[in-house]
Amino acid sequence: MLEVKDLNVFYGAIHAIKGISIKVNDGELVSLVGANGAGKTTILHTISGLLPAATGEILLDGQNLQKMQANKIINLGLAHVPEGRHVFARLTVEENLRMGAYILKDQKKISENLEMVYAHFPRLRERYKQLAGTLSGGEQQMLATGRALMTNPKMLLMDEPSMGLSPILVKEIFAIIQELHESGITILLVEQNAKMALAISDRAYVLETGTIAMEGSAKALSEDDRVRKAYLGA
Repeated sequence: MLEVKDLNVFYGAIHAIKGISIKVNDGELVSLVGANGAGKTTILHTISGLLPAATGEILLDGQNLQKMQANKIINLGLAHVPEGRHVFARLTVEENLRMGAYILKDQKKISENLEMVYAHFPRLRERYKQLAGTLSGGEQQMLATGRALMTNPKMLLMDEPSMGLSPILVKEIFAIIQELHESGITILLVEQNAKMALAISDRAYVLETGTIAMEGSAKALSEDDRVRKAYLGA
């Protein structure tokens, strides 16, 4: 479904992403793990059109996303759940969700998507009239994810969904990600919590300072001594 080939990204004179290639097949959950500053978020921003690439190719179902505007990429079925949630704090939960459906014109489909999101996130149904800014961090993460699902995505890009959450909420969010994966949604997950990410992923890439240091099945990487010492606290 998604193929990134020899991607290079610069911030001014800084070579942030150095010729990486990654692949996410239809129906897979693939993780990008690594330390802060490794380039994980930069990769997602470049895929979704928020940052320009210097060179390389980004293909979604064979269509090149290079030089395509971010709003056009959304129409192709790629939705981005950003780091830090970025919900509309002064809008209600349901208004936030409806903002996610702005590319849809069919009101019946929008209503169906709302019901689908509420089925995944019952807590959002309970709080549909509540201002998003008054939700807990975990609830805001649910809302940001639900807002992305309102676009009928073929694929989700998820950036650090566990950031700033308590251990109990982290487990809840990862259970939801696994549920979305099992429902057939393709997911590219960026996550600093490598242990949790590898536990639910099919495959993974380990990033170090803008390059791919390792790749393989999530199970194999979680059992690799180098990964265990560097990222899993073993």
